[in-house]
Amino acid sequence: MSTYDDAYLKDILQRTKVVAVVGVSMNPVRPSYYVARYLGLKGFRVIPVNPGHAGKELFGETVRAGLGDISEPVDMVDIFRRSEAVPPIVDEAIEVFPKLRTIWMQIGVQHAEAAARAQARGIDVIQNRCPKIEYQRLFGELRMGGFATGIISSKL
Repeated sequence: MSTYDDAYLKDILQRTKVVAVVGVSMNPVRPSYYVARYLGLKGFRVIPVNPGHAGKELFGETVRAGLGDISEPVDMVDIFRRSEAVPPIVDEAIEVFPKLRTIWMQIGVQHAEAAARAQARGIDVIQNRCPKIEYQRLFGELRMGGFATGIISSKL
């Protein structure tokens, strides 16, 4: 399912405080970097997860090798990995975060069976969407053209 009610998405974004971003890049031009950075700037605590960069610092947090290296509670796991990599990530998230509320798969990322396993545990699942785009759209940061201009004008 890739169509979601706006109220449902807005509720998820409003209740979420801590996001583990799996597959985050240290490269500022990569979408996973700027989405994670944006979420951090909006007040979310972002815990970066990438085994290739474990131990480094990103957005004031230590990059973790895997979800199992996170000892604090996480509200949402945001997945920036190929669809075929999703099942073990979802299984680990279910195992290590008993109070996990949301699994969010980025644009182009979907896995019906993994989503069904999470939903069977009462976890909300969003597939093929970006929390940055949805946040901007639902909280009034996007203009008609789909981007934030930073210019106040009545000529839209």
